[in-house]
Amino acid sequence: MIYVHVPFCRSKCAYCDFYSLPRIELAERYCDTLEAEWEWRREETEGLQSRPTLYIGGGTPSALPRRLLQRILTLLATPDMTEITVEVNPEDVDSEFIRWISDTPVSRVSMGIQSLCDEELITVGRRHTAADALKALDLLTASRLDVSADLIYGLPGQTAASFASSLAEVTSRRPEHLSCYLLSYEPGTRLHAMRDRGRVREATDAEATGMFDMLRRLTAEAGYDHYEISNFALPGHRAIHNSGYWDLSPYIGLGPGAHSFDGRTRRYNPSDIKSYLESGGKGFAIAEEENADERINDYLIIRLRTSEGIDRGEFSRLFGCRPAQRLLDEAAPHIAAGRLIATDTSIRMNPDHWLVTDMVLTDLIQA
Repeated sequence: MIYVHVPFCRSKCAYCDFYSLPRIELAERYCDTLEAEWEWRREETEGLQSRPTLYIGGGTPSALPRRLLQRILTLLATPDMTEITVEVNPEDVDSEFIRWISDTPVSRVSMGIQSLCDEELITVGRRHTAADALKALDLLTASRLDVSADLIYGLPGQTAASFASSLAEVTSRRPEHLSCYLLSYEPGTRLHAMRDRGRVREATDAEATGMFDMLRRLTAEAGYDHYEISNFALPGHRAIHNSGYWDLSPYIGLGPGAHSFDGRTRRYNPSDIKSYLESGGKGFAIAEEENADERINDYLIIRLRTSEGIDRGEFSRLFGCRPAQRLLDEAAPHIAAGRLIATDTSIRMNPDHWLVTDMVLTDLIQA
C-alpha cells in the first residue's frame, strides 16, 4: 500500500485540519522531491505487496496540473495494483478530465461533495455548488471508474431533511461507495474559531444521532453495506486501500504530512512543505517506536470502527492471553449495557451505538 499526500488546495475549507496550503506554484518542486523520496524509501515496500494499492490524497490532487498528476502515476502505479484511487473536487471534474483520467491506470475516484445544499457549502467554505457536484457525479458514474462520494452530517444550519435530501440525490446516482462523516470542530480550524465566536452552532448529540440513524437506514434501503463507522459500499466495492489501514496492513506514506507503518514501527513526515523541499526527499520521515500497550491501543481504535470488530483469536495471537483477558474484563460493562456485542470469536460495537465508540475506547485503551 502506497499513500501520497498532495499538500495543495486552491483554498482551505473551514473544517479541514489536513495539511494543505494554496501554494500550487510549488507543485513542480514537490514532484521532484516526491520522486527523490520514493527512490530513497522504496525498499520499505518489500513487505507491502500483499495489498498492492495506490492512494493519492490530500489536499486536492485534482488541483495539480494534469502533467504533474500523470507524473506521480507514472512514478508509482504498477500493473499488479488492485486499486488506484485519486481524490478530486467537483470543480475539477469536467468532460476533458474524464477523458484524461480514463486513459490512466486510475481505477477509482473519491470526490468530496459534503452537501448538496448551497447554503451549507458556503458556510464551510466549499468552492463548488450543489449543481457542480451533481454534474461531476453524473460524469464520473457514467465513466469506467469506481466512484466514492463524501458527505458530511452535522454541518452548520443543516437539518435532518436537508441531509436526507443530499443523501437521496447522491445514492440515486449509485456511486459504488459512500463516506459519510460527522462534522468535527478541530482546534486550529476556521470552523472551530467560528463556533467559539458564536457565528455557527455545533449540532447537538441528539441531532447528530438522529442524522446517523437516518444515514444507516437510508443507505441500507439503497443496498449499501455499512462496513466501517463512516463508510458504506455496494456489494464487492469496499475500499481496498482504506481497508488495509483497518486491518493494520503495512503501508508507506510519501509527501509532507504523510504517515507510514511497517507492521511494527510508525513513521511520519512532518507537515512542512519548506522543510520537505529542502530535504531533497532524504531522511525526512521520523520514526515512532511503539510499546506493547500502544500497539494494543492502535488495534482497538482501528478495529472497533469496523463492522467485524476485534477478532479475539487474532488479538490473543498478537498480544497474548493476559491482555486478551484484560480486554474482556474491561469490555464487560459495555457488553452488559449493549454498547458492545461479544461472541466466541469477536467483540464489536453495536451499530446502534457506533457514535459512542470513543467513549467505549476510553475504558479499553491502555494508559
